[in-house]
Amino acid sequence: MNNLFFIGFMGSGKSAVCGRLHELTGMEVIEMDASIVDSERMSINDIFATKGEQYFRDLETKLLSQISEESRKAVSCGGGAILRPENVELMKKSGKIILLSATPETIYNRVKDTNDRPLLNGNMNIPYISELMQARQPRYTAAADITIDVNGKSLDEICKEILETVGM
Repeated sequence: MNNLFFIGFMGSGKSAVCGRLHELTGMEVIEMDASIVDSERMSINDIFATKGEQYFRDLETKLLSQISEESRKAVSCGGGAILRPENVELMKKSGKIILLSATPETIYNRVKDTNDRPLLNGNMNIPYISELMQARQPRYTAAADITIDVNGKSLDEICKEILETVGM
């Protein structure tokens, strides 16, 4: 169904790439975390605190199920969306899973001046980012249909490579 699902570490460019693909192709952008926040009318932190992680993961699966029935969506996936095999199956059924790959140094340079990354608060350094990335990498790699190296590339270069790779 030609949906594109973007996975990768925070700061890898998922939201920026989806936004640029919208401009280039007209694909509708879906930010999974933002969609869940809007539908639940509470922050992800509040969902976890009041209803639990399982409830949040169920919301992700429900959203992916809805998206898999549609087409021409550029989806910025939350970090945990690939933790459930059924989520990966839903994504693969309706499109391609694209891993945006960046070095810890690239991630650090992109996120160092922000404070909206709770996982990094108090740990805004390359060794910590590297450790987190290494822990997640096997899951990302296993889920990905395509891996795009974003290091040292402009947004347009990244999007051109994606569109050429998926044949759009």
